[in-house]
Amino acid sequence: QVQLVESGGGLVQAGGSLRLSCAVSGNRFSVNDMGWYRQAPGKQRELVATITRDSSTNYADSVKGRFTISRDNAKNTVHLQMNSLKPEDTAVYFCNAHVARLFQDYNYWGQGTQVTVSS
Repeated sequence: QVQLVESGGGLVQAGGSLRLSCAVSGNRFSVNDMGWYRQAPGKQRELVATITRDSSTNYADSVKGRFTISRDNAKNTVHLQMNSLKPEDTAVYFCNAHVARLFQDYNYWGQGTQVTVSS
C-alpha cells in the first residue's frame, strides 16, 4: 500500500509565504509525476503545479512567478513553496502522485491540507 502525507498548511496574511510538503511511503514502488491541486469552497479541484521525475514543471497561470514546486526523488517527497500569497489562494491543497507498483500504474491523493490567506 502507498500513502501520501501532507504537511505545512496554515493561516497566513496576504503577501506572506507557506511551504507545503508531501511524503510518499509504502513498499516496492517508484514515483513518477507528482503535483499539487487545490479546491476552494464551492469550486472544483484545480491544478496548481506538477513536476516530472526529471523535474520538468508546469504551473497554473494564477500561481506562475509566486509558487515553486520541487521534489526529492531519494526521499519521495514533493514541496510547494508559496510566496506572495493572496486571499484567492485560500483552499484545501492536495498532493498527487503517479506511482508504479508491481508493474501497474496508480494515481494517489493525499488527505489535503488547509491553506487560509487573510486579507
